[in-house]
Amino acid sequence: MKQPKLYELAGEKREADRKSTATLRKELKVPAVLYGPKLKENIHFSIEESDIEKILSVSQTKLQNLTVDGKEYKTLLKKVDFDPVTDKVLHVDFYVLDDKTPVKLRVPIRLTGIARGVRDGGGRVLQPLRIVNIKVLPDNIPAMFELDITNLDIGHSLSVGELDMEGIIPLDNPNQTIVTIVPPKSESLFTSELEDEEEELLEGEEAELAEGEEAEGEEGEGEEGEGEETEESKD
Repeated sequence: MKQPKLYELAGEKREADRKSTATLRKELKVPAVLYGPKLKENIHFSIEESDIEKILSVSQTKLQNLTVDGKEYKTLLKKVDFDPVTDKVLHVDFYVLDDKTPVKLRVPIRLTGIARGVRDGGGRVLQPLRIVNIKVLPDNIPAMFELDITNLDIGHSLSVGELDMEGIIPLDNPNQTIVTIVPPKSESLFTSELEDEEEELLEGEEAELAEGEEAEGEEGEGEEGEGEETEESKD
């Protein structure tokens, strides 16, 4: 479990209105808000766009020593809003951490090592889960979870329950699969083709069987009909 890097940031208090927000963005500054369990009210401020981009360039949990109006806060970068067209940062939320108050957050999972099934068997790594949800006290916040896949053979997998969660409460199902090693693509395609052929054969056999049963049923009804006609003719 890797510990998060602590960034030193400085912000300037601002007015929370649309006019000042538009002006800030022209000056390459990002409007932001500071909130937390120990703050009496939210603090609106701005921060340099370049400082935010520097933090976002690293895919992991971010903690900051943030100074606003001469006061320092230990914070967690909680939320970032992006422009859907330009992908520029529009707004950021900083959460002021309290040592005794747990916080919920999403932490990325990083795989390490080369799986034995990949190295020796030509298998492929599939990672259906890349982020895990946790609840944790500030002192135990991880930057990311690292998971060693070196000993995994083809068909083997690792789940949430196998992450190092000491001092952390996982919020996801411990049986949820994080990574699995699957056969080579060519082998998978070959297996899939065989399965398709088997299904076609089975469908063909079932269709023939159904036709045979239908034919037998029709013949049975005809025999009964002929018997009735015979009895009527006798009368």
